[in-house]
Amino acid sequence: MKNTAAILILITVSISLISCGGDALPKPKSQLSLSYPAPSYKATASECDYNFDLNKLGIVRYKDDCSAVIDYPTINGSIFLTYRKVDNNINALLNDAQKLTYEHVRKADNIIEEKYVNETQNAYGMFYDIKGDAASQSQFYITDSTNHFLTGSIYFNARPNYDSIYPAAMYLKNDIRHLMESIEWRK
Repeated sequence: MKNTAAILILITVSISLISCGGDALPKPKSQLSLSYPAPSYKATASECDYNFDLNKLGIVRYKDDCSAVIDYPTINGSIFLTYRKVDNNINALLNDAQKLTYEHVRKADNIIEEKYVNETQNAYGMFYDIKGDAASQSQFYITDSTNHFLTGSIYFNARPNYDSIYPAAMYLKNDIRHLMESIEWRK
């Protein structure tokens, strides 16, 4: 009986050691793979004092004051545009645009400023690339300095998690840059 018990214990221990196999390895890190089609742009036509090229994925809705929302249903995000006429208030408009951007500094890891100048189109502005879990990942303003002032920002219909929305944010940032480059003012 003693031999049978010893043999059973030996078999149990042997099976336990053999079955453990190799070391347990953590799962490799992965990222959400989101891809979007190459952008295709068309010129907008509105009754407002500005026009720009719009990505065909976007749907623009103008408001009575010529502010607008560009919705991207497939991306679950929007670009919000606010239009103001310049009436000897360019400094106040610039301060408001910069103040709005830097309200995100509490949640942002970094805010990168990129100046934009296009003398041919009479368009001058600033593009803000906001890194981190801020509510908006990008903001901008563009103006002709004498008559027109347009600000814009990206927002997603999701909780701001920079790692998760990064591909969509990059796609919309490129659309903002194209909007800035294609802006046309009406006198």
